Amino acid sequence: MVQSALSLSESLEDLLHEGAKALGLELDSGCEGRLLAYLKLMIKWNAVFNLTAIRDPRQMLIQHLLDSLSVIPVLRRHLDLDHAQLADVGSGAGLPGLPIAMVCPSARLVSVEPVGKKAAFQRQVCAEFALTNVEIVAGRVESLDRPVDLVTCRAFASLADFAKGSSGLIRPGTVLAALKGQGAEIDVECKALPPECQIEIEPLHVPYLPAQRHLVLIRNAPARHS
Repeated sequence: MVQSALSLSESLEDLLHEGAKALGLELDSGCEGRLLAYLKLMIKWNAVFNLTAIRDPRQMLIQHLLDSLSVIPVLRRHLDLDHAQLADVGSGAGLPGLPIAMVCPSARLVSVEPVGKKAAFQRQVCAEFALTNVEIVAGRVESLDRPVDLVTCRAFASLADFAKGSSGLIRPGTVLAALKGQGAEIDVECKALPPECQIEIEPLHVPYLPAQRHLVLIRNAPARHS
């Protein structure tokens, strides 16, 4: 049993290291260690609190950690991510916000999650790994009025609902970034956005994941007090 657990740990470590390299991310051993410890804490809590439907540790690393990390190179081309103020809405177990905050410690993150047990998990992550650049808000994004540079979401809502719900986080220049799957589905959702929105769709390559992934970038979405 000890050997099996050790092999699993080594396998996850190698998977994260090689996946990050494939994404062009240069992560030091401390950052990789925090990401793996975050994953292991998620696995532990998931057994009791059902944070995610994915149970296999390898698939959790691919579909949660690497999926979240895949947006970082793309976002860095569009804004100064490493020093940005960002909000992650409907963040669940903290994805993609907490991995971004670990890789970009000079960024400031507000992680918004209305489900109490998931917000509690995120607070535990922040406490255990001393993530002083993260604030957890246990509430609905519609209640917030605090503009930021970037708003992210992953499996949160349709693009139209995402833009509307995030209106209190938007100021001139704010970028909304939504992780999505199939391109055809994205096209349908884009048609429901307000006409003033500027939309870019960036394909994502998530290492070891055969499914299609895209990052939809939205600018000029209406602010609450426009």
